Amino acid sequence: MTDVAGFVALAIVVIVTPGPDTALTIRNTLVGGRPAGIATAVGVALGQGTWSLATSVGVSALLVAAEPAFAALKLAGAAYLIYLGAQSLWSAYRGRSAHPTVDAGLPRVRTATALRQGVLSNLTNPKMAVFFPSLLPQFVAADAPAFLPLLGLGIVFCLMTLSWLTGYAFAVARAGDVLRRSGIRRAIEAVTGVVLVAFGIRVAVSSR
Repeated sequence: MTDVAGFVALAIVVIVTPGPDTALTIRNTLVGGRPAGIATAVGVALGQGTWSLATSVGVSALLVAAEPAFAALKLAGAAYLIYLGAQSLWSAYRGRSAHPTVDAGLPRVRTATALRQGVLSNLTNPKMAVFFPSLLPQFVAADAPAFLPLLGLGIVFCLMTLSWLTGYAFAVARAGDVLRRSGIRRAIEAVTGVVLVAFGIRVAVSSR
């Protein structure tokens, strides 16, 4: 038997807690508009879907147990977050986009790029490799077939994440005219850049 209600209640707490995926969604919405923000949210959900499938077939547990592979994933994830944060900090420092088209009102982050960033941000997050195998099995009866219940709970989590991050994209896009004013945009990009770099450093130095 699967405790869906208990899972949803815990998932809400986890999902609404800000993290690198939230920071990336806000940043991409700010510089690319609502489509880029939604694409980032979809990318994050796709990454989580991959982790859900990997957990259902036992791959995530093997990855966590394999120290060299887990260490490599951790370093790759840390490097990617720091890279994205550095991009935001550089853009804030310059006060304009690296692409001249932004000043003409065109989006700086294309939806395809935002989608890819969302997927990579989540897939290279070693916390996901630990989180899903530790969370999902708690809500599935030990004597029940594991694959479909685990995958089902993972999909529920992905859809909840997608809804939450899409809400962020709509909220930031609605306030876009104010937030895209030069000084405010630079300040937000600087803050999100610092946040992403901080998350990257935390991932790099964490033991798990």
